[in-house]
Amino acid sequence: MRIMRAAYASRFDADNPLTALEVGERPEPEHPGPDWVTVRVRASSLNHHDLWSLRGVGLAPDRLPMILGCDAAGVDPDGNEVVLYPIVADPGDPRGVSILSENHPGTLAERVAVPAANLVPKPAGLSFADVACLPTAWLTAYRMLTTKGRVDEADAVLVQGAGGGVATAAVVLAVALGKRVYATSRDAAKRDRVAELGATAVEPGARLPERVGVVVETVGAATFEHSLKSAAPGARVVVSGATAGYEPKLNLRRVFAMQLEILGTSMGTPAELAELLALCADRGIRPVVDRVYPFSRVEEAFARLNSGAVFGKVVLDHDA
Repeated sequence: MRIMRAAYASRFDADNPLTALEVGERPEPEHPGPDWVTVRVRASSLNHHDLWSLRGVGLAPDRLPMILGCDAAGVDPDGNEVVLYPIVADPGDPRGVSILSENHPGTLAERVAVPAANLVPKPAGLSFADVACLPTAWLTAYRMLTTKGRVDEADAVLVQGAGGGVATAAVVLAVALGKRVYATSRDAAKRDRVAELGATAVEPGARLPERVGVVVETVGAATFEHSLKSAAPGARVVVSGATAGYEPKLNLRRVFAMQLEILGTSMGTPAELAELLALCADRGIRPVVDRVYPFSRVEEAFARLNSGAVFGKVVLDHDA
């Protein structure tokens, strides 16, 4: 049995998830089927999904110990540089699919097993650290803006709660697509950072100078009323998260009078990941990276993510 170094959930701790994190040797993941391959991980990135797993949300006790991580890039058995699409078909899951680190070992390890169909070629102009940021947060933001939000029909976009991975990605992508972008944050320092990315930064709830065609909503109840008030007639309010409450008060008269569309989404497809990679390569778009840690300091990376001070993505360099 081959052994590798990995970061994994050993137990659950709802109040202090970092205490449930272990770093040590784990068996190399097995292939559940003949169409799976093993990828040598060169870089990965953290998501709040990893912290939720340590809290016991979305990860069943009978799956412990579980190697964490959804996002990664690396080298396949033929030497090709690839990005990993993290959703796998999973007949044993009620949803029919699962994300790496839920039912199958994740990416925070020297090697990870995935279906060969989940490998997307890495563009030569992007680093492993860059592309390791994209498969979860950035893919979600891309799908929110394009497939769901139809941003090509809009002139302006509102992004709620900029600073988090999805929201910051949405700001960068919407600016790159030539849209006027407004972004909210409670944190003055984060508003300054958002402005540097090309958006007009405003305090939560502030009246905008115009109504927008697309709203990127990842906050939830705390901002949803503002999202509806800021939406132009026929606008799309696209929801992918509810970090500040999942049961907002909803003014249905505004919804039907303004003919608003409220759309839910999560992640994206392999084809959309390929489109996102091409867009980043062609337009010179680079993910916003908060910090890069060597894998030997993975505990520090988790502490940084858990601190709430993150702006952009926390990346792990598996070669350092």
